[in-house]
Amino acid sequence: MDGPLTAAILIVSTTAAEDPSTDASASVLRDVFAQEGGDRWKIWGDNIVSDDVLAIQRQLMHWADSLDAPNLIITTGGTGFAVADHTPEAVSSLFHKQAPGLVHAMLSTSLAVTPFAMMSRPVAGVRNKSVIVTLPGSPKGARENLQAIIKTLPHACLQASGANSRSLHAGGIKKLESEAGISDSKPQPQPQPQSPQSHSHSHNHHHHHHDHGQAHSHSHGKLVRHTKPNPDIKALSNDPTLGATRRHRESPYPMLSVEDALYLISEHTPSPDIFTCLVNDQIINSVLAEDVAAQESVPAFRASIVDGYAVVVPKNGNMKGVFPMTAVSHATPGEIRSLKEGEIARITTGAPLPPGATSVIMVEDTVLKTMTEDGREEKEVEIQVEGVNEGENIREIGSDVTKGTVILKKGEQISGVGGEIGLLAAVGVSEVKVYRRPVIGVLSTGDEIIEYNRPGPMRLGEVRDTNRITLISAAREWGFEVVDLGIAKDKSGSLEETLRNGLRQADVLITTGGVSMGELDLLKPTIERSLGGTIHFGRVAMKPGKPTTFATVPVKENDGRRVSKVIFSLPGNPASALVTFHLFVLPSLHKQSGVSPVGLPKMPVALGHEFPMDPRPEYHRAVVTVGKDGVLTANSTGGQRSSKVGSLRSANALVCMPAGKGKLDKGSMVDALLMSAVRGF
Repeated sequence: MDGPLTAAILIVSTTAAEDPSTDASASVLRDVFAQEGGDRWKIWGDNIVSDDVLAIQRQLMHWADSLDAPNLIITTGGTGFAVADHTPEAVSSLFHKQAPGLVHAMLSTSLAVTPFAMMSRPVAGVRNKSVIVTLPGSPKGARENLQAIIKTLPHACLQASGANSRSLHAGGIKKLESEAGISDSKPQPQPQPQSPQSHSHSHNHHHHHHDHGQAHSHSHGKLVRHTKPNPDIKALSNDPTLGATRRHRESPYPMLSVEDALYLISEHTPSPDIFTCLVNDQIINSVLAEDVAAQESVPAFRASIVDGYAVVVPKNGNMKGVFPMTAVSHATPGEIRSLKEGEIARITTGAPLPPGATSVIMVEDTVLKTMTEDGREEKEVEIQVEGVNEGENIREIGSDVTKGTVILKKGEQISGVGGEIGLLAAVGVSEVKVYRRPVIGVLSTGDEIIEYNRPGPMRLGEVRDTNRITLISAAREWGFEVVDLGIAKDKSGSLEETLRNGLRQADVLITTGGVSMGELDLLKPTIERSLGGTIHFGRVAMKPGKPTTFATVPVKENDGRRVSKVIFSLPGNPASALVTFHLFVLPSLHKQSGVSPVGLPKMPVALGHEFPMDPRPEYHRAVVTVGKDGVLTANSTGGQRSSKVGSLRSANALVCMPAGKGKLDKGSMVDALLMSAVRGF
């Protein structure tokens, strides 16, 4: 690896988060890297967060999941037994690999100093290509623990970053010790086998609030489970090569709230690309990436706003009299004879004023006096007004838009009905910079899935593919280009190749099915183990849509750029797929398109009847109408089982039902997310 290794420091302290001057650990750790790191380290960044599980996880994932992730992340604080100490619990669940040897080395060193070191609960491991180590909060303890492992950390980081292990280990252990600057290789005590209880804290914070009633992932009647969730699961997704007997009996993914899931989507959705686009119907729904200024004034010339006669107004404003007509000005290009006082020119609406003209008299204020011999043209016209001012009935240059004026602001969306394209055309703007809308690939998975339009009867166990056509239609309705990736069977190699092909064609992949706990649910293992992706969440506490999965995958584009692409793996049940598309996928698509605010618009609605409640927050398919009193009212589309296709019919909103028991009464006010236009009674 060329150049120094990079290290990031995260201070976990509620006190320091409120007053950074109270932290003394960061400077101590920087000194250890500088003085004992052998010129091998560069501080990549640092930050301070409160001792809060989600705050810690968000920062660590933001660092470790980025394309330029640091080789090493050190945390300090929150590793003791105090009620507020949550760092080990927050960090352990993020590891893709555990590193118990680093923990043993730190504890052994500290125990040689004080028996109270046994009160520390450090953890260490690897996430993606970053080694993560937790240190005590005291500056002395943090220094001792980092000193215990700093000489071996370069080797660990190089391996984690993907360096060739055979080359690293060439020459044996003595060579490794020499390169690390370890002069005396005394036998180190071997770590004792750890009982399952020794790590029982790792995931408790993810599960303690999810009771038995929340295990009803799809509401197929009443799912019944007779045992409590196991808090000790911590691993990647199932390894398909091990067979059904070795699959997880519990999901390794923490159950997140909808709010936390949306936060992670926002954090890991790539920022929009900018490109220059011609002003035509292809930019409809695009969002401007910069302010747009008028290239020309509108109007570009002095024009009449009425049909009548252009005149030169005398100083006294008296226009009574009979005047000869010397010119005609229509709204067509061409030369116009100059006008003098005492002369008039017939002019039509929108036509340019003759040079010298200062006002326009409406035709209604005149009388025809004489005409040409052929009777086709006016010769003399009597004007019957006085008190005329200069500038009457004239549209001056730039009176609508002045050249150089900003006509559209960055972030404004080009609609097909709002006149933005017409405005751009009117002021001479032929091209603009816009955010590129992502291309979406839609894929269904499962051996049981058949094309929805396949003729003939279905065999036992076959299911028509309603999800793909539904999601393609929804994405196109929101203005996105879609690539139909077809149906992938439940075979690891085939699914991997289909996903890779999709990532070559699209910026965002949407898949349905294959995200639950069965041995044939291969999407999560394929994303993590075959594509090298990161699953940011794999379960959400909601109904419907509990197994919804959000991941990012590093991809090398044809031009050599390395980018991160998004995969949403949605549940296979039709209602779940459509609800989670609107709730989770749409905000990501909006962010990548520059649209703000992202996601569906939210409005307060009154319930039109009693609505049942569920232990999980529920997104209830409903029809929202507006009454004569202006009140929005929501009525359920019927049974809400996630497999019930009929609940999608005519739904234009998702009613956000809070978690609870019993029912909400008719007339109760709740929020609703509007998927389409509100209807009238």
